[in-house]
Amino acid sequence: MTRLWTILGVRDVRASYQWYRELLGLPTSEPAHDYFGMVCDHDGTVLVCLHAWGAHDHPSLTSADVATPGNGLLLFFRVDDLDAALERTQARGVVLTEEPHRNPNTRTMEFSLRDPDGYH
Repeated sequence: MTRLWTILGVRDVRASYQWYRELLGLPTSEPAHDYFGMVCDHDGTVLVCLHAWGAHDHPSLTSADVATPGNGLLLFFRVDDLDAALERTQARGVVLTEEPHRNPNTRTMEFSLRDPDGYH
């Protein structure tokens, strides 16, 4: 099987890793490295990878000052329980950029927010 791994440049891998795990209702754990972490579902499926800005020589991950986080990128997570995800989001004090609504294109309920690094 072929899979796409989305890798985001982040300022603090550990903080972003915990943020995504909590938001998605995944058990608490630690990333594999200070410079890289893979947020995986219960079955081991990689949901998103987090890479420290400036670690290694990846041209597109040089610095948040060079690349605007989120420009041209939209992360769309499908969850089993939207209401529980919304409760976790609100409990963390995360400001929604779009309130819960039915998307006319996907015909699913959704809400929008930004992560600590500005990704939508």
